Amino acid sequence: MSNVERACAFLNEAQTYYLATAEGDQPRVRPFGTALVFEDRLYIQTGKVKDVSKQLAANPKAEICAFQGGKWIRIAGELINDDRREPKAAMLESHPSLKAMYSADDDNTQVLYFRNATATISSFTEAPEVFSF
Repeated sequence: MSNVERACAFLNEAQTYYLATAEGDQPRVRPFGTALVFEDRLYIQTGKVKDVSKQLAANPKAEICAFQGGKWIRIAGELINDDRREPKAAMLESHPSLKAMYSADDDNTQVLYFRNATATISSFTEAPEVFSF
C-alpha cells in the first residue's frame, strides 16, 4: 500500500475527519467525510459556495486530523483545486450520498488534492509514524 493509499484508508476507516483552514489570522475547523485516491493523489470534496472553499483559495495550507482505533492521523500540506470532471465524477462515485447535492457537471462541486503532504500517525503507546506523499 502506498503512502497516499495508507492515509486515505485511515480517513475512510475513521469516517469523519476534521479539516483546519485559516481565515485571516483565525483558524477554522469543520468535520468532513470525503477522501479518495485518484491518480495517486489524496482528494477531498466540498462546495465552491462554502467558506472553506474561499479560505483555501486565499491560503491553500491546510491540515486534517482523524481518530480511529486508538490512533490519530494528521495530514498537513496544501490543498490544490482540480476543476477537471474526472476527479469530480470519481469522488461522487465513491461517495454516492453526495449525488443528492452535487454533480460532476455543476458549477459548485469542488475537489482538491493534497500537495507536499506530510502525514503523522500517532498514539499514546507507540512512536509516531511520519510519511510524505
